[in-house]
Amino acid sequence: MKKAKGIRVLCVDDHPIVREGIAAMMENEDDVVSVGEAADGKAAIELYRKLKPDVVVMDLRMPELGGLEATIQIRREFPAARIIVLTTYEGDEDIHRALDAGARGYLLKDSVRRELLQSIREVYAGQRHISGTAATRLAEHTPRMSLSPRELEVLQLIAEGLRNKEIGAKLDIAEDTVKIHIKHIFGKLEVIDRTEAVVAASRRGFIRLDAPNNPKA
Repeated sequence: MKKAKGIRVLCVDDHPIVREGIAAMMENEDDVVSVGEAADGKAAIELYRKLKPDVVVMDLRMPELGGLEATIQIRREFPAARIIVLTTYEGDEDIHRALDAGARGYLLKDSVRRELLQSIREVYAGQRHISGTAATRLAEHTPRMSLSPRELEVLQLIAEGLRNKEIGAKLDIAEDTVKIHIKHIFGKLEVIDRTEAVVAASRRGFIRLDAPNNPKA
């Protein structure tokens, strides 16, 4: 019989099969227990207030409120909250944003069962746990390079297919100013054209091609 006490885990993911899989993973563990599940960030915040779990396993991309925003809000209200991001996103900027938001762990969903359980135990003990793949992504782009909010806006509009004049009109800036921003974007991403810029920015997590109105999603 499973012990009544252990590391109390809240799982947050919009896919029921993922939540069920994580809960099942803990069934045979003596020191880890699933205490709740949430399908989006808003529900996660409410459940955190109610359950006060020891560790949260949090997806990034969810409806209503994403995992990044939920992490920020939970940590703002509960500074000691221990949150592990479990996601398919492996871009270095995705990882940086999650860690900046206060996540103590970052794992990819192809992680083996053993690593997820290990990360829960380590984060509960006050340590950090970054998967090998995530650590490699960070190392590949060290020191960190950031794009300004305006550069992100320009880049997102490039991804939507707008030309320089249209971008200028959309952002209420001169076309020459748009060209300067694009030059800076190309330099930071180390690319030579608009297509390469969009591909590189999407791969690294600066923009989401399926979220044109929310470049930081």
